[in-house]
Amino acid sequence: MERKSFAEMDCSVAQCLEVVGEWWSLLIVRDAFLGVTRFDEFQRRLGISRNVLHQRLDRLVDAGVLVKVPYSTKPPRSEYRLTPRGKDLWPVLTAMRQWGDQHAAPNGPPVSVVHTACGSSAPIDNVCSSCGARVTARDVAVVPGLGRPDGGVLGRRTRARATRA
Repeated sequence: MERKSFAEMDCSVAQCLEVVGEWWSLLIVRDAFLGVTRFDEFQRRLGISRNVLHQRLDRLVDAGVLVKVPYSTKPPRSEYRLTPRGKDLWPVLTAMRQWGDQHAAPNGPPVSVVHTACGSSAPIDNVCSSCGARVTARDVAVVPGLGRPDGGVLGRRTRARATRA
């Protein structure tokens, strides 16, 4: 199946998918967060074909999510490390893991994430940066942002659906 490009879509979710929305990409990023840096280890852990892994790693490097760092000259070998842009995907992966734990793990969560400083479970909680209140989809409205090229006009249906989410 041919991959659809979201490059021209005026949507931040679509732009994120343009970078990490291909099969395997987020699992590669997940493993990078777990300390995997070398091609052979990604390949072994994921069971992904070498050519697909090579393509995904190249795209993640081109997108600035990973950086290639040489560790050997003979033979030439590189490690893949998360960039600050890649590290910003942590809440995305955490939210996906939490969703999977709740809706797709019939035997319970396969892993637990704990805060190393105190040893407690470390879920993502969406909190308003201004007032500190916990925020769910029902507590927000979608309004035009500064980055909209059309002057910030949202369709009537988009605005209505967003406030009822």
